[in-house]
Amino acid sequence: MSDIAAVKHNGCTAISTFSGCGGSTLGYRMAGFKVLWANEFIDIAKQSYRANNPNTIVSGKDIREIPHEQILDEVGLESGELDLLDGSPPCSSFSAAGSRERGWGKVKLYSENATQRTDDLFFEFSRLVKGIQPKVFVAENVSGLVMGKAKGYFKLIHRSLSDAGYNVRASVLDAQWLGVPQVRRRVIFVGVRNGIDKQPVHPRPLGYRYSITEAFEESMPEPEPETTLEGYAVGREWGMMKLGTSSDKYFSLIKPDPSKPCPTITAVTCGTVAAAGVCHPYEKRKFSLAELKRLCSFPDDYTFIGDFEQKAERMGRAVPPVMMKHIADSIYNKILR
Repeated sequence: MSDIAAVKHNGCTAISTFSGCGGSTLGYRMAGFKVLWANEFIDIAKQSYRANNPNTIVSGKDIREIPHEQILDEVGLESGELDLLDGSPPCSSFSAAGSRERGWGKVKLYSENATQRTDDLFFEFSRLVKGIQPKVFVAENVSGLVMGKAKGYFKLIHRSLSDAGYNVRASVLDAQWLGVPQVRRRVIFVGVRNGIDKQPVHPRPLGYRYSITEAFEESMPEPEPETTLEGYAVGREWGMMKLGTSSDKYFSLIKPDPSKPCPTITAVTCGTVAAAGVCHPYEKRKFSLAELKRLCSFPDDYTFIGDFEQKAERMGRAVPPVMMKHIADSIYNKILR
């Protein structure tokens, strides 16, 4: 974190919405952006955000209750002056692993006993884009947004962002090709304000990938007791599996190939030991918090607040910071600079 604090400011400002524990924000900071303001509705996530971003104004209000004028007033900017507005609206309604259309339009449990309707939050982000009028915006969601019936929502979201006055392009990016040792596919919207003679851009994939083995090369502390699979049915199944295979008996139980990037780490399964999910390739346990930081591209000394499950959930929900750094670099170099 001290290395990131020492990154030279590139002259650009950013505001973050649906900020979680700060994954996207950290990526912008790595790229040299100054993040002025952030919003996070879930209290335990907001605590983690504040612990790592002491110089950023942090709001915990529901985004629906925040007018764009309030945000601009708090950061001392006028409409049109902000360089970049970022947002990652909660994505469970569109996740390929979730209930998808059965949950649309419903208020339901989201995280930490907080209930919220989530499938309309992208339109709240569009409202802020229209009011704040940043030079560029970045919005992130799960790849399930462009699958099946969710494509209709995708088109409505794209149109609402375009109608806010932007040239919008969306692309599915995979974190494993952007410096993160994890397979993580996300839809990334990039919009450039009409009148700016630049096109939306996405980073090109790197020519290499990092494996689980490479991510764990430097020493780490002993794993937490909460990670062991001993005594659980999924632990017995893990013992019979070969490296690089998925279980036929338990959905999502994976014993990964350590020579490749880790399969996608989800918010629910990575911290719930008895639940089937991605496990350690050689030891009968889930990944430790230190290992999850490496696999999700957080610095070793990044601070997470809460118990084991809460900390793991935060990482499972976060945008990998190094992935966002590459997105931010491409926007800075090809649009804002």
